[in-house]
Amino acid sequence: MRRCGLCLLAGLLLAVFASGQTNTNSITRDQVMATARLLGLEFSDAEIGLMLPGLETQLDDYQTLRRLPLSNSVPPALQFNPLPVGFTFETQRRTFRPSRLPKIKLPANPDDLAFFSIGELAALIKSRQITSERLTRFYLERLKRFGPKLECVVTLTEALALEQARRADREIAQGHYRGPLHGIPYGAKDLLATKGIPTTWGAAPYTNQVFDFDATVIQRLEAAGAVLVAKTTLGELAMGDNWFGGRTRNPWNLEQGSSGSSAGSAAGVAAGLFAFAIGSETYGSIVSPCDRVGVTGLRPTYGRVSRHGAMALSWSMDKIGPICRTVEDCALVFNAIHGPDGMDQTLYDAPFNYDGRLDARKLRVGFLKEDFENQSGVRKTNDLAALQTLRNLGIELKPVELPRYPVNHISFVLSTEAAAAFDELTLSGQDDWLKQQGGGSWPNTFRRRRLVPAVEFLQAQRIRWLLVQDTARVFETVDVIVAPSQSGRSLLLGNLTGHPCVVVPNGFSTNNTPTSLCFIGKLFGEAELLAVAKTFQDATDFHRQHPAL
Repeated sequence: MRRCGLCLLAGLLLAVFASGQTNTNSITRDQVMATARLLGLEFSDAEIGLMLPGLETQLDDYQTLRRLPLSNSVPPALQFNPLPVGFTFETQRRTFRPSRLPKIKLPANPDDLAFFSIGELAALIKSRQITSERLTRFYLERLKRFGPKLECVVTLTEALALEQARRADREIAQGHYRGPLHGIPYGAKDLLATKGIPTTWGAAPYTNQVFDFDATVIQRLEAAGAVLVAKTTLGELAMGDNWFGGRTRNPWNLEQGSSGSSAGSAAGVAAGLFAFAIGSETYGSIVSPCDRVGVTGLRPTYGRVSRHGAMALSWSMDKIGPICRTVEDCALVFNAIHGPDGMDQTLYDAPFNYDGRLDARKLRVGFLKEDFENQSGVRKTNDLAALQTLRNLGIELKPVELPRYPVNHISFVLSTEAAAAFDELTLSGQDDWLKQQGGGSWPNTFRRRRLVPAVEFLQAQRIRWLLVQDTARVFETVDVIVAPSQSGRSLLLGNLTGHPCVVVPNGFSTNNTPTSLCFIGKLFGEAELLAVAKTFQDATDFHRQHPAL
């Protein structure tokens, strides 16, 4: 198949640079022919002859561009639009209505506090049964005791935490209660900038990286009165659970990693090292560790939460969200962090009209029948039992099917954007500092993605546009879709289209490690999505169980 000669350039440049030939007329016919074969293309000798002068000019263009420094924070001028044709936002903004704070007393066993929900801890703080400083010191002690065992903390932010906790106590004593996050300790994935504190991105080349500002999410949580106790681990540059200091462990089975890339955030919540955490997802980085360690996570709609101050991996797919004990905890945190900030230009100003008392039976709920049937073993058993629980709650489940596009074959858009985001790492040779150096690891992937033709990248994005339109048609008939967390096409598809999801624990495997169920929502439909997931969670007790460290 013949295509425009421009799409040869990525591979051709690599071949030229590798050969050390950068002088005038350095590109040869043989190099063009070899690169064309590598990309599945074919050109005649005459066509190659016509191309050579233009390729030399383009090579000079690229060399000039590479002399301009581009930090990871600089986005491309092209932005992904998750909105299907004809999409309209809900316009009415209603009062955020979480469930009422429970009437609760300080437990006789202090260790029980480690596994209280945000709502329960907030009730204790608001009623002055415990101070934020006392609660913060409690979590700091657990972080020091269990953090090294789980390898889930990059930096303990003790001085900042105690300062924020004391301020919270002063404000509450003066009658200035900011809300349910006031005085609550949390952890933040170490790809979020924190002023004056290292932000390492989990990778050796960035261990001494310190920013002079806070990421928007950090700013908003501070405004809500939350207390930052730790920067949590992530796999190197947001891949997996291996980072420069070790491998983050699953609290339920220390021989097993906690999965990634929000590895430390999920493991720390599961182990009761902080009340909630912030994670991020590009393709499974909230869903996968939450599934592995049995906690609840929300991947918001693309364009809901600011990425300002967050490491960029894929500008068109990165999303930041909360990892918590309960669905309602996720709602509380999301309510504090969502919305435009004047910095991240991909954000939409859409309302979040959560109502913790919404009757989920009034919503239209679909399920991916084929994906559930194609499972096997304990996951299938647990998932089918979960579906029956939903039916027993009076929720009618309608079989639906997601669009059938070759999503696996267009997923290279993620790693191609990542290669651009970390091009300086590749060109400088500092990619050799990363621990993971296999065929599927970032250093090799970044080099391979240098060979992706621009034409093919844009063709994949055009197919992605069709995927957005057709997925929207599925959600014309349902408000929420129930899906397996770790099988089928929904995880990749939802990340490509920007749809939100909530993952909740739904049982245990034969080796006593957790399993989970996934709920997928409409674009900007987090309120209804969380309501359905909460209805299921309130009817079960899997989220109340925790590992015995």
